[in-house]
Amino acid sequence: MKLTEPEKLILIMLSDIHKALKIKDSVDPDLIAEAVRSGNTWGLPWEYSGVFSADEHDEAVVHETGDILDMWSLLESGYAALDKAGKAKVDSDAAPFANPVRFPGFDGNNECNYSSVASFLTKQLDRHTSLKGRIINSHMPTIDGYRRMLAVFLPMRSSLGGGDLSAGQITAVLNARRHPES
Repeated sequence: MKLTEPEKLILIMLSDIHKALKIKDSVDPDLIAEAVRSGNTWGLPWEYSGVFSADEHDEAVVHETGDILDMWSLLESGYAALDKAGKAKVDSDAAPFANPVRFPGFDGNNECNYSSVASFLTKQLDRHTSLKGRIINSHMPTIDGYRRMLAVFLPMRSSLGGGDLSAGQITAVLNARRHPES
């Protein structure tokens, strides 16, 4: 969603008035104000579907970020559920990407749009809560590696049926992060 500067100001002012008057309804003035201030207006259609329409370019980043967070949430929980031998196998077979299996974040210099979307998803919309407060600066590019990982992860996600990833699946996804020239 693209807002003009005057529209942003109006939304902030209306959010302040709404909050000051302590109006109780289905609109969260803090969420709206934070979305406008942080440039995450794409989050408004997620929260208030049918009221707003999202920008197509932003929507692609939002969906990809959601898939990345889903992947890392499942990688971390799957790894945590493994027994000692399973963890040792992943640590050995997926080195250096394991031990621990932990979301490394996004590059703060070049991937700030992904980082911003991820922070908004976890903090404001309570999605992927296991990663809440852990959207950090990786200090290196991550998106290309995450895309290689997603190419392996997405086909297996639909077959999980709410279960955990196996040691072999975790290893396959983590190893996909490796650059093809390595």
